[in-house]
Amino acid sequence: QLQASGGGLVQAGGSLRLSCAASVRTFGVYVMGWFRQPPGKEREFVAAINRSGSGTYYADSVKGRFTISRDNARNTVSLQMNSLKPEDTAVYYCAADNSPLIDSRDRMYDYWGRGTQVTVSS
Repeated sequence: QLQASGGGLVQAGGSLRLSCAASVRTFGVYVMGWFRQPPGKEREFVAAINRSGSGTYYADSVKGRFTISRDNARNTVSLQMNSLKPEDTAVYYCAADNSPLIDSRDRMYDYWGRGTQVTVSS
């Protein structure tokens, strides 16, 4: 139900834009989040956006560099990633949480898409 795209290889300092398309009829009821799993590490929270798009929350490691947004008319959520660093290298996942509040805990998310690989070279 969730399909992420837009990953790739980029040099440090570059930008990428990830997109996630949701094949659900009621996309607007879901809080949407992005998570990532660096090589050899646990999955970690990146960013989340509330149902209307009026509220966002970011991990400290990406604050000021990444921007999450959503288009409820098109059932999509995006993650604009600027000033990328080698430590941003990871598989990125989008997820949907059927609850009213933004949450950074991955166990709160109900649906997950397949990941997309982001590799940042130094």
